[in-house]
Order: sequence, then structure tokens, then C-alpha cells
Amino acid sequence: MWLWWNFIGRTQSDIEQARADWMTGSRFGEVKGYDGAPLPAPELPPVALKPRGRVR
Repeated sequence: MWLWWNFIGRTQSDIEQARADWMTGSRFGEVKGYDGAPLPAPELPPVALKPRGRVR
């Protein structure tokens, strides 16, 4: 399982897709009562993400 920023996925491509969906507003809902613009997701690091958690 991978966790980056507030995205969780099984692969790096899951994380990349979640970031793209966040930036376009196509997958995640809005926060009721928040009047500001959505926070942009940070750029992904230039290296592959490493999974964390327990080893099975």
C-alpha cells in the first residue's frame, strides 16, 4: 500500500491518477463550509515512491 500526500493506492500509477483527479476536480468531492480554492497537490517526487507498511 502506498501513501503520498493524502492519496492511497496499490501502485505508483494509482497515486499518479489520484493526483491528476484531484487537480482536475474530477474524482473527489468538495469540502462543505470551506470558501477557499482547493489546495493544489504537490508535485510528485522525481523518483519512484516506495511502499511502506508491514511486510507480508
